[in-house]
Amino acid sequence: MKSLLKWTALSVGSVVAIAHIGVLGHLIKRQPESVIQVPTINIPRGTPYSSYKIEAGKDGYTIEYKANDPKILESQRSLDLNKGQSGFFGGKKYEDRKEYRTDQFTMEGVRNMGGAGTLAGEGKSAKDIECIVADAGARSQGAMAGTAISTGLLAPAVSSIPYVGWLAAGWVNLLGQNVGSAAGSQVNSMISDC
Repeated sequence: MKSLLKWTALSVGSVVAIAHIGVLGHLIKRQPESVIQVPTINIPRGTPYSSYKIEAGKDGYTIEYKANDPKILESQRSLDLNKGQSGFFGGKKYEDRKEYRTDQFTMEGVRNMGGAGTLAGEGKSAKDIECIVADAGARSQGAMAGTAISTGLLAPAVSSIPYVGWLAAGWVNLLGQNVGSAAGSQVNSMISDC
């Protein structure tokens, strides 16, 4: 009976010892409740101008990702102005200006030229738009007619001038184009009532 009691005590002691080791291991690995586990977030890799906004809380997290942010970049330039006098007795005044400007452009380098994106945004009426289109067509037709007339009538006479005839013929053609464009615009404004 002593041996049975001995084996029983040894078995119960072994079970209690193993249970204690298991409980200690569980308590050592257990994290304190005050420490919040932060999830591992794999942020997408984009362009150098990408931006991220991450909000995390008890209920989870949200990620806001913007590629090419900011969409519009800005370049600023300023003005330097130097005034003074020059000359032997300082009688001649001069002004040296270096002007700078501010430009907005996209990441590809396309510069914003200003103004609205549509004609309606500029405050143009349908009549104004119609007049602009008609004037452009009239100027184009007038320029072609002026060039044709000057090439046929005046350019052969001017091209016979020694040494500069070829250059003078070009000038005559440009003059004919400008005069024809202005005449076409004037005729259009009388006909279209613009």
